[in-house]
Amino acid sequence: MGRLLPGGSGFYCFLHMTDHHSLSAAREVSDDRLDRLLSVVGAYGSVMTAFSGGVDSSLVAAAARRALGKAAAPAALGDSASLPRRELAAARELAQTLDLDLIEVAPGEQHDPGYIANAGDRCYHCKSHLYGVLHDAARERGITRIANGTNVDDLGDHRPGLVAAGEAKVVSPLLEAGLSKSDVRDLARLMGLPNADKPAAACLSSRLPFGTPVTRERLEQVEAAEEALQDLGLTGFRVRHHESVARLEVPDDQWATVLDPLRREALVAAVKAVGFAYVALDLEGFRSGSGNVMLTVNAKAAVL
Repeated sequence: MGRLLPGGSGFYCFLHMTDHHSLSAAREVSDDRLDRLLSVVGAYGSVMTAFSGGVDSSLVAAAARRALGKAAAPAALGDSASLPRRELAAARELAQTLDLDLIEVAPGEQHDPGYIANAGDRCYHCKSHLYGVLHDAARERGITRIANGTNVDDLGDHRPGLVAAGEAKVVSPLLEAGLSKSDVRDLARLMGLPNADKPAAACLSSRLPFGTPVTRERLEQVEAAEEALQDLGLTGFRVRHHESVARLEVPDDQWATVLDPLRREALVAAVKAVGFAYVALDLEGFRSGSGNVMLTVNAKAAVL
């Protein structure tokens, strides 16, 4: 655990309490990119960060906390069936570590037919609900802006959630400061954020192919399978839900673990135990947003 400490302009201090260091041992760092980010969020006057516990939103929330103070920079966490319970617990712990004023909200996207249908615009419906409840929460607290963790690298992918952000007038301080994902991780390390190297973690509904309805049962099945594989030592992987088939996307550096005969037997048993009949290993390994491939395939088929 640790806590944030005040510093001068462009400086950020993070004291790791478990290290038993004195106040003088806290690290002070300075970086032009950090200066830009602090300037951006400071100009908002007050802001509520859509907080997931990932490195992008954590950097935004921590910078806002630093620039504006705790009361003027709360973080809001949307809790629903698409958020793994481990991620929820980790986000809560991180908010405490960063001394954030954490608000938990229930976006309610699970009741939206557009979200359930899981077409190519699923994320639009999800984010629309989230930003709607965040605006309500912000108004109750007198907060003037809602911020997300979108960075420069996010602009090149299929992200209908960005359309929802635009409609809801959500600000993107990382974009305004011109920060890429690499910049975000650099600054998170400089600031001493404990999740600086955390792999990207998409919501559970992203494990379902477009066109497969999002149901609580499917989400719970994926979550149970991924928890079991995490317990067996895998990290940074995905369990893609194809009805009776679980398609595993595993990072290249963990293939030896997966293919070890004894470990493979345990992995297969763990996935089948949650209701899948077959367990397939994707030969292309882990790819973020691999489900978007079908949007291209379907678009080409429609033209033909």
